[in-house]
Amino acid sequence: MLILGIESSCDETAASVVEDCRTIRSSVVSTQIEEHKKYGGVVPEIASRRHCENILGVVKQALSEASVSLDDLDGIAVTYAPGLIGALLVGVSFAKALAMSCGKPLIPVHHIAGHIATNYLSHAELEPPYLCLVASGGHSHIIEVESYTKFHVIGRTRDDAAGECFDKCARAMGFCYPGGVQIDNAAKTGDPKTFKLPHPAVAGNEFDFSFSGLKTNVINLIHNSLQKGIELNKNDLSASVQSTIAEILTDKTMKAAEHLGYKKIALAGGVSANTGVRAAMSAACAERGYDFYMPEKFLCGDNGAMIACQGSYDLLAGITADESLNAIATLSMEDI
Repeated sequence: MLILGIESSCDETAASVVEDCRTIRSSVVSTQIEEHKKYGGVVPEIASRRHCENILGVVKQALSEASVSLDDLDGIAVTYAPGLIGALLVGVSFAKALAMSCGKPLIPVHHIAGHIATNYLSHAELEPPYLCLVASGGHSHIIEVESYTKFHVIGRTRDDAAGECFDKCARAMGFCYPGGVQIDNAAKTGDPKTFKLPHPAVAGNEFDFSFSGLKTNVINLIHNSLQKGIELNKNDLSASVQSTIAEILTDKTMKAAEHLGYKKIALAGGVSANTGVRAAMSAACAERGYDFYMPEKFLCGDNGAMIACQGSYDLLAGITADESLNAIATLSMEDI
């Protein structure tokens, strides 16, 4: 089975061909980071325009590198939710037209489900059920993966996502966009015990996250130091921020695993590339004797392979769409 996956939910135009659910035949990603860097973050209008310009070439390249034609495909998968609505519409519109023109099934894929699926591409032995922490710039979820197509959200962020907290703290420290990578690099030579940062509590659900208080604390710390003429060590502050976020994500996930009886844990999403988070999750699982899975770093960011992989399992489950498929900016995993 050959599935073409198309991803355009934010600022990467991506396409990939995946064979038999788990083998990547090609993966092409056109990133816009350098263009958005001057604005300190993603500008939705610019992102949408670049998707329009890049999507045809990216898909052509993905098919060429996989040595397949449209006739060889068994289906076309596309991210339809959640994400920037203008960016999503480019991918959805292109995929719909392509599927209709070549008579192939159109497969709608939820972006977070795609991130979860990256672990299938990195670990041939991984099968549901298991517990997955999905952390990125827009999402922080603890999810029960009951099957390849059935998910149950155990915890989620009430405000900022982990990746958003990384980026906003980095901006306050004077780092350029994307900030998460800058903090990760600076943290390597910093002391994570230099600054004692808060672990915000959330009422109502012990597995939910909140990162806005941490972000505000860091910003206030920086502003107060500037007003007093005190120069903070960016490496130490970066290490403290990274360590705190990693501890929050890991502690909540381990509590959820213990509460629900899971001994198989996975990590996914853009923040899964962070070395501090990867190390903290790996160590916590090893300490408890849990099996731990995380994607290879090149699969952590948005890519077409994750959409093709999840789309393969969706197609096997009979999940397809017709020409009425529309993009949706916000959609819970449980509303798929």
